[in-house]
Amino acid sequence: MRCPKCGCQEDKVIDSRSSREGATIRRRRECLSCQNRYTTYEEIEHEGLVVVKRDGRREEFSREKLLSGVKKACQKRPISPKVIEELVDKIVEEIVEKYDREVPGIDLGERVMNALRGLDDVAYVRFASVYRRFQEATEFVREVSKLNS
Repeated sequence: MRCPKCGCQEDKVIDSRSSREGATIRRRRECLSCQNRYTTYEEIEHEGLVVVKRDGRREEFSREKLLSGVKKACQKRPISPKVIEELVDKIVEEIVEKYDREVPGIDLGERVMNALRGLDDVAYVRFASVYRRFQEATEFVREVSKLNS
């Protein structure tokens, strides 16, 4: 690990603990050159997991891309970053459990929509409008009316 202050690659781990219910390991490190302390996180890499898009294209699964989409849907809503992280962790866990190599994009999108629907109506509608590619206002109104039923 390279020190963010001086760039030295020599460090020592001074503390390690499990984070996010065991999904990551948080490590406190100290640079042996400048004694700067910093934190790093390790997580399991879901190598080889591919998302199959609607048009048949295949794209490597990215937790960061999933997290970014959920964050955009939750922007300016009273939802803590921790809740968003936990929601994404839950979705990733479900996907990894169910699929070995290829994840249908439709399944991934539906899981996100279902999770957001239980979390925040506005975030749900925002995500649904992008995911379902609403072309007209009537489609948007139809989706919002489903929330009342």
